[in-house]
Amino acid sequence: MPVLTLKFKDTKVKDFPLEKGDNLTIGRLNSNNVVIENLAVSSHHAKIDSVDNGYLLTDLKSKNGTFVNGKLTTSHWLGHGDTINIGKHTLVFSFQEGEERSSGPVRGMDQTMVMDTGKYKEMMAKSAKTQAGQIRKKSAVGVLSFLAGGEGEVLLNKKLTKIGKDKSCDIVIGGLMMGKVAVTISMRPKGYYLSFVGVMTKPKVNDKVIKESIQLNEFDVVELGGYKMQIVYRTK
Repeated sequence: MPVLTLKFKDTKVKDFPLEKGDNLTIGRLNSNNVVIENLAVSSHHAKIDSVDNGYLLTDLKSKNGTFVNGKLTTSHWLGHGDTINIGKHTLVFSFQEGEERSSGPVRGMDQTMVMDTGKYKEMMAKSAKTQAGQIRKKSAVGVLSFLAGGEGEVLLNKKLTKIGKDKSCDIVIGGLMMGKVAVTISMRPKGYYLSFVGVMTKPKVNDKVIKESIQLNEFDVVELGGYKMQIVYRTK
């Protein structure tokens, strides 16, 4: 049977076997077969259906789209080695060695409905930069949304937001090795910057340990002990 391999950057997360006759859903909610905890991923983002001898990927009208081999896709018959990009994660579709590699209907007009994404990606990149720059104009504000360890979200509408176990912090989190103030997030003209204060519990951004100041980009995941938070921008 073919396998769908979930990766984050170059790190393998998990394999998902695709049984013939089954279907598999991909999204942010736990009700999906493949759960991707990222706010760039829709609640129910995409699905893969076993149809006859092939496997059909369908985008479920997701907000940020589903890409296959670099092209924005609404529907695609998967072939060996196809790479699916959803948010910042990658899913690789592959058949096992020696297995018959059927890919549904003959490739052509029925194979994939796609959009040319050269200009689309350029526009998205410009939009992200513009949105970050809008902080100074007060037309957009950053929000930290809890992914694990807590609930809800916190507006980053102060020049300096403190995170730690002291009651005076803007975001109070616990932990034996957590400092009174573990990290700070400062709002500057060019965006938000996270700074490590210098306690035992070191913060991570996108699984990378941070020991100094770093600029935060939209959808970055900040981790402190057992807490995970993601930054997004909201228009006021």
